[in-house]
Amino acid sequence: MSRLHDMGGRFGDGAVVPDAPDAPVFATDWHARALAVTLACGALGKWNIDVSRHARECLSPKDYTRFSYYEKWISALADLLVETGVLTPEDLKGQSGDGLHALASAALRAEAVAAVLAKGGPANRPSAIAPIFAPGERVKTRHPGGSALVDGGHTRLPDYAVGACGQILRQHGTHVLPDSNAHGLGEAPEPLYAVAFPASELWAHPEHPHDEVVLDLWQSYLQPLEPGAQI
Repeated sequence: MSRLHDMGGRFGDGAVVPDAPDAPVFATDWHARALAVTLACGALGKWNIDVSRHARECLSPKDYTRFSYYEKWISALADLLVETGVLTPEDLKGQSGDGLHALASAALRAEAVAAVLAKGGPANRPSAIAPIFAPGERVKTRHPGGSALVDGGHTRLPDYAVGACGQILRQHGTHVLPDSNAHGLGEAPEPLYAVAFPASELWAHPEHPHDEVVLDLWQSYLQPLEPGAQI
């Protein structure tokens, strides 16, 4: 299944133009509000970060291609709020009745924001799955790519790295598997690795063939490299 949002490393979208050093964090006020509302709603505990990422991926192709970054965020948030029963379409239209929402007591208060953001959301978990790769070992990402658990589902294996050969730099411990966590299938923690790929392995005509791209990839994304294969 084509994953429209999987745009990393794609040719033809033009150069990446960094913001000026003195550029504001948010281009407009509503961008800041979109981020704040998304974080506040996430604090209600009705979904996890992988569910929210997949919600953005599930926007219609027409909307995904025409929406700006924060339009994607706020549109996916609206979908999540309805899908999880937090709000109704009428609520979003301002047509619901007055009264205190059932989740009002779980609201993220202004005075708690700094502590919540500082705490973060660590994804390292104990796991019964032992690491099978060691630093320095050569590996290949699985092919085909996409989710191996849910058709058209969420995965953190980018399309441009599917079937590519790289080398293990380090093992990060065991972490929640997004492919499972995004679909209510459990956290399914497994070993996570930093893997270095030569640019020449990822693209047919890289501008700098000897550059490296380092990706954090879960063990189920990787296979041992066949004997004699070259990177």
